[in-house]
Amino acid sequence: MIGATDTHIHFYDDRFPPAPGAVLHPPNAGIADYRSVQRSLGLERVVVVQPTTYGVDNRCQLAAVADLGDCARAVVVVDSSTPTAALGRLTELGVRGARFHMLPGGAVGWDQLEATAAAIAAHGWHIQLQLDGNDLPDLVDRLLALPTDLVIDHVGRFMPPRGLASPGFRALCRLIDSERCHVKLSAPYEGSCLPPPHDDVAILIDELIRVAPERLLWASNWPHPGQDDPPTIADLDDWRTAWIPAELQSMILVDNPGRVYGFPPVEDT
Repeated sequence: MIGATDTHIHFYDDRFPPAPGAVLHPPNAGIADYRSVQRSLGLERVVVVQPTTYGVDNRCQLAAVADLGDCARAVVVVDSSTPTAALGRLTELGVRGARFHMLPGGAVGWDQLEATAAAIAAHGWHIQLQLDGNDLPDLVDRLLALPTDLVIDHVGRFMPPRGLASPGFRALCRLIDSERCHVKLSAPYEGSCLPPPHDDVAILIDELIRVAPERLLWASNWPHPGQDDPPTIADLDDWRTAWIPAELQSMILVDNPGRVYGFPPVEDT
């Protein structure tokens, strides 16, 4: 599909040192490897996300984005001490978001959230947030008060999923209802208690598709760091087909990420 976008991948390269105390140390995964994924899944655009392995050192991901060119955007890790001029340079390099990974291995804590959001707001970035979605009820008001939009990883990454009526999922829906939050349909294995195709996450996806397809993104989470038995390309293709009805594929794979990450309209490419 023209303009189809994968909104969450990571690159790993042992030329770049891991952060002290990094939890994950995946093998090298480079551009040539990912190009094969793109071809197999019919993808043209990509969002490269800073993994926890490198902490606040964004060089590996930025180098990949530079090589990929205008078909790529980035989400990096910064904090409130990052100078405005540096944020401006990162914007020119294709950065569109600041990542907060609030699980083991994350480099920037909750104490930095509001100040970082204030710093990046002028550059049009969003906050990308990964957490246990079951914690969302205590965080909704705080997140809605941020001066930036929000992108939530991995269907909320509920650990474990507790159903459509759970406080965590209802809190996620409240964020979506604000029209300032998008959710990534990705990595069901990160929270699921069931084997593939992870039906306890799939029912959440079905509900999100029903109520707010215009607020959804899709991602592969390649190369699936931390997974001993990662999904195959066929798995990813099957999940994407099962999750996203044909009539909504252009919206979720092209239009929504184009708006969130500032890709040019398809007709201009």
